Amino acid sequence: MAATKYVYTFSEGKAEMKDLLGGKGANLAEMTNIGLPVPPGFTITTEACKEFYKAGRNFPAGLEQEVEEKVAWLEQTLGKKFGDPNGPLLVSVRSGAVISMPGMMDTVLNLGLNDQTVIGLAASSGNPRWAYDCYRRFIQMFGNVVLGIEHHRFEAVLEDQKYKAGVKYDNQLTAEDWQEVIKHYKTIVRKETGKDFPQDPMEQLYKAIYAVFNSWENDRAIVYRKIHKIPDDLGTAVNVQAMVFGNMGDDCGTGVAFTRNPSTGEKVLYGEFLTNAQGEDVVAGIRTPQPIAKLEEEMPEVYRQFAQTCALLEKHYKDMQDIEFTIERNKLWMLQTRNGKRTAQAAIRIAVEMVEEGLISKETAIKRVDPMQLNQLLHRRIDPNAKLEVIAKGLPASPGSACGAVVFDADLAEKLGEQGKKVILVGTETTPDDIHGMVASQGILTSRGGMTSHAAVVARGMGKPCVCGCESIKIDYENKQFLVGQLVVKEGDVISIDGSTGQVMLGEVPMIDPELSPEFQKLLTWADEIRTLGVRANADTPEDAAKAREFGAGGIGLTRTEHMFMAQDRLPIVQEMILASTLEEREAALAKLLPMQEGDFYGILKAMAGLPVCIRLLDPPLHEFLPNAEELAVEITRLKLTNSDQSEIKAKEELLRKVRSLSEFNPMLGHRGCRLGITWPEVYAMQARAIFQATARLVKEGYQVEPEVEIPLVIEVKELAYLRQVVERVAQEVKEATGVDFHYTVGTMIEVPRAALLADEIATQAEFFSFGTNDLTQTTLGFSRDDAEGKFMQPYLEKKILTENPFMVLDRKGVGKLMQWTVENARRVKPELIIGICGEHGGEPSSIEFCHLIGLDYVSCSPYRVPIARLAAAQAKVNND
Repeated sequence: MAATKYVYTFSEGKAEMKDLLGGKGANLAEMTNIGLPVPPGFTITTEACKEFYKAGRNFPAGLEQEVEEKVAWLEQTLGKKFGDPNGPLLVSVRSGAVISMPGMMDTVLNLGLNDQTVIGLAASSGNPRWAYDCYRRFIQMFGNVVLGIEHHRFEAVLEDQKYKAGVKYDNQLTAEDWQEVIKHYKTIVRKETGKDFPQDPMEQLYKAIYAVFNSWENDRAIVYRKIHKIPDDLGTAVNVQAMVFGNMGDDCGTGVAFTRNPSTGEKVLYGEFLTNAQGEDVVAGIRTPQPIAKLEEEMPEVYRQFAQTCALLEKHYKDMQDIEFTIERNKLWMLQTRNGKRTAQAAIRIAVEMVEEGLISKETAIKRVDPMQLNQLLHRRIDPNAKLEVIAKGLPASPGSACGAVVFDADLAEKLGEQGKKVILVGTETTPDDIHGMVASQGILTSRGGMTSHAAVVARGMGKPCVCGCESIKIDYENKQFLVGQLVVKEGDVISIDGSTGQVMLGEVPMIDPELSPEFQKLLTWADEIRTLGVRANADTPEDAAKAREFGAGGIGLTRTEHMFMAQDRLPIVQEMILASTLEEREAALAKLLPMQEGDFYGILKAMAGLPVCIRLLDPPLHEFLPNAEELAVEITRLKLTNSDQSEIKAKEELLRKVRSLSEFNPMLGHRGCRLGITWPEVYAMQARAIFQATARLVKEGYQVEPEVEIPLVIEVKELAYLRQVVERVAQEVKEATGVDFHYTVGTMIEVPRAALLADEIATQAEFFSFGTNDLTQTTLGFSRDDAEGKFMQPYLEKKILTENPFMVLDRKGVGKLMQWTVENARRVKPELIIGICGEHGGEPSSIEFCHLIGLDYVSCSPYRVPIARLAAAQAKVNND
């Protein structure tokens, strides 16, 4: 059996080998093979990383020999040798996961420098300042990434040297300054590790490869994978590449650019570069870079070549590219290309325009947009007519608006976020170690860094507003405040940021509802042409119904009538109904509620005229409409202590007795849903009458309405048969009283396992089924949602007992199996049975895909998730048919 090959030169790879070479390695290979100027190098595979972890974090057998062979090949290719004092070979060592994880894992540049080779580099380049700058960078990165020394230890030395030299920027330091910095850096290494900084280039290389493999399991990479649902077992490749230098002088530079604007999607070259700098200077936000357009002024020929290369890469990959490049002595070198992270707004525009340009198909465009990313576009933004107290302005790095309390620390942001508080993370810049705080924040504000800084790229990927490079804010970490001129903003003060304009405002600002752009509308129209799964909305008011219709809902999959009973003017009547001691008293209260309910249904049915509206009859336990027993007991005690009116005390005591008599040990499994309708059929009869009287009025007015009456929580066909008779009797009475004939259907919600298992029997009494997957998940798993999410869900996810929260992503193995059983058995009895889903899962893409796979007719979700569901349903069709 042939030995496993762990190392490939760039010319041996290709784009299709992404799983083996990682995204970066596959793209370097592809760029090499299409003739672009790529510094030569080699890739150590993701398989080597997996074997590294299997072997207890040890290199797999044969890897070191392969690496040595490829280093010898690189030396021969470039005519330079590792460790040669006259013309040393220097390399970069970078991670490269299969799925892009920007900034999450580690990089080492200038590897191969030591006390001897730096002298040779200074002599051969004629630029000692540059050579010693390269060496100090190498020690700093190697010290941090490989040796685990805190970054700030090195930064403190650097800041101190700049202060002594009386300069502001790193590139103003002299060769002698850098030699002084290097001396202090080496002292830090010796003090922290007990050993001198390694001088042997091969030892440096192996330690760097080890560190990059190891970084697959660092905290920030784990958090990033969890957020973006990236599998933990993919591993990372390692790319070893000959160094090219952007920091040798003013005819050098480095930059990051996108072939289109990643914030808006506009078809223009978008990015930044720095003259006389290395790559990390741009993304770290240490110096604020120049826009890419400025490169055309400074180096016109390089810019022309770069623009041509960008066009070639976009055409080759048929997607917007994120490109890293270096200019060395007026020569352009391409260091990386990958599909660029983009906002939802940009993703939609790019996808639509690429279809119109003939680059991709409509089906590909549909697949290009992440449905969950659409949340960015479906929430509120700053009211353009609002008077704003703008205190500062930075770069509009990631669109959208946010407000929250200022925090300066990622750990505090995470802590407050977990408590449900809204915060804005503020800092000079962010680093990959801040990822957990960025996740918990509403938005990010930095005083340094540009449009391609860490904060900007990560915020865009998360869909969070971000303002970068806001240099007018001066951050005082010690006193936990920032200053804008004389204005002091303390930690905890509320600010608002607008990532579309770069504005920073004091206080909370007014917001307005979102609108769908023409490109968004077009993409959703294509989605509607492709999908076979219907999309409805959950809506309890005419306003929600109108919003759902505006967002393209094809009907209402759930109207929760209990929400209508909670209004302040109705609650006393509902309580009167519940507390009634005779049927006559109860019917008197129901008579007061009837016109109110009829008005509710009239408004919703009218808003959705021509489309089906599923109305669920009263579902929750009755005690939810009554005062809290403990609060009542406290109130009675207070009345007694203050010698209040005895009749008031007696009335409160009677109410307390009734509340306690209605209380249940487990209300979710108690006297609710159809059990309530069977005990008190007059309640469901009143609701049915309200539905049908509203229907008759609308039919008389010329509207086409399609009410669906839903009986909740059935476990037995006899329950549904009994309550169906109640509904049908009322419908007949209304038809006779109004002289109007109308159409309606009766169905049920499948939300307990017994109903799913007896679906074939229950189907005989139903025209439709709707899965209530919130309760079906609780009853199938035996989890109380509130208790599970509050107490043990997180450990289950962390220990990978469950891969997803089953209340957010449908549990296909358990709940899904019951759903599939239901569909197959019910349709065997009644092939025309309409089946949908109305739980929260109806707006989650993975769950929507499952609904498509098992043949449901529709999903239903909140109005603001309707566009997400329309797109996800189309993706389910494209990906599975």
